[in-house]
Amino acid sequence: MGKDERYFMSSVKIGPKGQIVIPKEARAMFGLEPGDTLVLLADKKKGIALQTTDKLNPFLRKAFDALPEDDEEVEEL
Repeated sequence: MGKDERYFMSSVKIGPKGQIVIPKEARAMFGLEPGDTLVLLADKKKGIALQTTDKLNPFLRKAFDALPEDDEEVEEL
């Protein structure tokens, strides 16, 4: 990391399965661990951003927290 540890910038490549690897320095900066959930925000004019769930505004966090976990069964309508 550079002089100002508040910022980090890197380029990443999209792999054949559409996946990216978040650089180690960025994962450490935000305390990201395998299995953590990130929210992908996309805007055609502004681009793509990844956000940790703890930074979501309270309304979005409630909706996000209501989603079932991977191991929970989803009830069909």
